[in-house]
Amino acid sequence: MGLFDRIKKAFTGKDDSEEKDLESKSQEETTQESDKTSETTEQTDETDVPKKSDEEISVESKVDDKDEEPVENSQVDEISEDTESDSSDLKQADETEFTEPIESSQGEPVSEIPESQQNETEDENSVEEPITEEPESKEPEPVDEENNEESTEDSEPKDDLKEYDEGLKKSRNSFGARFNRFLANFRSVDEDFFDDLEELLIESDVGYETAMRISDELREEVKLENAKKKSDVSNVIVKKLVDMYGEEGKEEDNSLKFSTDKTPTIFLFVGVNGAGKTTTVGKLAHRYQQQGKKVLLAAADTFRAGAIEQLQEWGKRDGVPVQASKAHTDPASVVYDAVERAIKEEFDVLLVDTAGRLQNKEGLMRELEKIKRVITRELPDAPQEVLLVLDGSTGQNALSQAKQFNETTKVSGIVLTKLDGSSQGGIVLAIRNELHIPVKLVGLGEQMDDLRDFDPEKFIYGLFKELIVGASNK
Repeated sequence: MGLFDRIKKAFTGKDDSEEKDLESKSQEETTQESDKTSETTEQTDETDVPKKSDEEISVESKVDDKDEEPVENSQVDEISEDTESDSSDLKQADETEFTEPIESSQGEPVSEIPESQQNETEDENSVEEPITEEPESKEPEPVDEENNEESTEDSEPKDDLKEYDEGLKKSRNSFGARFNRFLANFRSVDEDFFDDLEELLIESDVGYETAMRISDELREEVKLENAKKKSDVSNVIVKKLVDMYGEEGKEEDNSLKFSTDKTPTIFLFVGVNGAGKTTTVGKLAHRYQQQGKKVLLAAADTFRAGAIEQLQEWGKRDGVPVQASKAHTDPASVVYDAVERAIKEEFDVLLVDTAGRLQNKEGLMRELEKIKRVITRELPDAPQEVLLVLDGSTGQNALSQAKQFNETTKVSGIVLTKLDGSSQGGIVLAIRNELHIPVKLVGLGEQMDDLRDFDPEKFIYGLFKELIVGASNK
């Protein structure tokens, strides 16, 4: 089962094969229902003719009722016996909120019972009413508590999925609008169709190489699926896009790596200025501090004006210390002091914020290499992660940045920020398909806890929600 079918199965409860079976069954059921309705209409036509036997029976039943009226004692006995069943019926009627009239065993309304017996039944009901009300007021309390426990247990994954849904709304709407325009011009699957498809995918930031590959593979796929209708074609395109993403990430590990011994875990954050490195460091520090870990921040971006003060402000908000020095200090020396302090004071996590721009690209890359050497010299297994922070709203520029940084620092993972305000979330597909660098964190909002661990299936669901689920809702 491919990634597309797994996601559809997980979030809708059925995949394409099951939907096809359901469609065929529904068609059979509709044909059977149409046959049944035709048979019933024929039967009703035959039964519309009135029969004398029915009339005679009704007349005889009326005569029998009149003959039985004089027998008062037996009737009173029967009614008195029925009042007890009537009272229980009244209780059931109160509980189930039915409004149908209650009848005696002879079909007469209860209102025709003699007044003395009505008073007795009313007294019985009045005595029994508080008994029925008390358990109703007491019973809901434990039921509500159980429901609350279940809701609290399920709240976290639901909130996480909702974050992906809301955070990728702009990207989803942007891709959906382009996709709808593409389908509006759909006439037939020819060369013009594939040219327009390539343009659509490139505009959606899935990358040039990915767009060409999908276009080439779809030529055969559309023929195999015998896709002719718009819905069939769109389903094949999205399924191929998602399944290709799943195939490229079979051996990909999206989890963050931590120290396996008692030494501090060190995360080194790299990326251009403005991508959101300092904010990401602050949010991640908040997460680990809330988990009870001892966290230290290192302000190694000593060249950007206000960068040190910005990280120190995050430290105050998170309640964690910051290792810092004066502006224009050698960043490697700040990192060295931070590593020594982390070891000496037994910190669990050290998060290192670095510069995003020096006088030229070569100078920046040399500085990052120096910082990494300082860390490795003190702790051979560190840094456990070199995380490249990319602004998700920059699209193809983010892809080129990833290529440049990966050549120098050997990036272990990517943090995609600002996806909630971007319409270019498709860049994740290009990063996996072309660079094979795992995305480990995504920024889906501006709140402290909106930095989420990357979940490929939830991300794809948030990016193609209507296209994946839409077919099952039709």
